[in-house]
Amino acid sequence: MTTRKTIAIFGAGTGLGASLARRFGREGYRVALVARSAEPLEKRAAELAGEGIEAAAFPADLTDLAAIPALVRSIEARFGTIDVAVYSPVPSNLGFVSAVNLDSATLKSMTPIYTYAPIELSHALLPGMLARGDGAIVLVTGLTAVTIVPGLSGIGPAMTAARNYILTLNAEVAAKGVFAGSVSIGAMIDRSAGMRVATAGGAPLDSRLAVIDPDTVAEEIRTLVVNRDRAEVILPAPPPS
Repeated sequence: MTTRKTIAIFGAGTGLGASLARRFGREGYRVALVARSAEPLEKRAAELAGEGIEAAAFPADLTDLAAIPALVRSIEARFGTIDVAVYSPVPSNLGFVSAVNLDSATLKSMTPIYTYAPIELSHALLPGMLARGDGAIVLVTGLTAVTIVPGLSGIGPAMTAARNYILTLNAEVAAKGVFAGSVSIGAMIDRSAGMRVATAGGAPLDSRLAVIDPDTVAEEIRTLVVNRDRAEVILPAPPPS
């Protein structure tokens, strides 16, 4: 008998989170939805159930680092295992700051969600994945984790630390059957909360901002998890040099 797999989406919003749930759900994955607010999560779980996808809501504050191991255990208690974990929260109250104006207090306010939480989550997931000899952890960041953009610091350094961690982790555990990868996005994600804020009141989106379909990102993540032939993807793909 084939055991069904589970994807846990940490930061399950209406953009990428929804696309990931449907992309993996179509392949028979059960879906654990993790975000701060319970009511929207329950609604999304019900919508997925209506599409024939088994899903459950796990409201949680990912900046509560001490609670992350218990969160992982609660998902495992419901579904048995977490086979794929995607970490992609986008807090609405944290923004970029120039490097000139960045101080330690500002950076410290960003590191719980962008640096410490993905590391703590991976630490909680790894024992089970390593014991099974299989599993995948995918970190979703912004392009400033990879590329220097003047005026857009703060979040960048915090994400860069997490990116370095996840790529180093992959180098250590790939031979043991566990994959760890990074997806860096340099565009607004369509249908996301960030897109709704940027276009509130009918305001036109800044023409300098690229827009990417979350279905495209979800497909890239699925390809990473299945093929495991590279540890990092940048979207949209940069032009050939």
